[in-house]
Amino acid sequence: LMASFSRLVIDPNRGERDPTLIMRLYDRSVVPANRAVDAAERERRLNAYHRPYRRAVEAAASNAERALGAPPLLVAIHSFTPALRGRPRRPWHVGVLWDSDPATAQELLARLRACGDLIIGDNEPYKGSLPGDMMWTLGGARRPHALIEIRNDLIEEPRAQAAWAARLAPILLQIGASSDGATAASRRDLATTPPHAGASPSVGALVNQHAPEPARADASWDDASW
Repeated sequence: LMASFSRLVIDPNRGERDPTLIMRLYDRSVVPANRAVDAAERERRLNAYHRPYRRAVEAAASNAERALGAPPLLVAIHSFTPALRGRPRRPWHVGVLWDSDPATAQELLARLRACGDLIIGDNEPYKGSLPGDMMWTLGGARRPHALIEIRNDLIEEPRAQAAWAARLAPILLQIGASSDGATAASRRDLATTPPHAGASPSVGALVNQHAPEPARADASWDDASW
């Protein structure tokens, strides 16, 4: 599922009470259309964009759970800016954000590390604990889940996007297969197998893709940017 609107309009990953739901600053620049957003405009955007998107993801996850007879793997894929103004360049190619499901995150980290050519962030460039966000609400203790952040200069071109899709798809299929009724021990064993080994095509990952990632709630307002 892909959001069809910019996160500068409203951020579908954020909870409704999050102060960064509608960003007024972008990399220390004012967003003109958000400068004077009032309660009525905020509610209009919630009803037009945020809530329908959340309902669509929940419906897809619930339908998959009924079809599989087990909770599906829920994965959010975001991108992050290589460097914020006045800050050092971020070294990571990809990051895995997590909070309440360390097993899925550690398996994903292990498989990405096995690729051998990536600098990988563990809860970098942001922390995965953000109450009210997509993974907190729709994942939590209900479904195995993780959030993947890809540095956006690595996916600017269609060929690069396709390469990342080809890299991630088999990894996510394998993790989805291992989370489908598997024991913790078998999941640890699976994490040591090559990342591109075959996986059951009957198990899918629900992937929601967004525009570039805003600053997390633990960032200061001075650098509240994407």
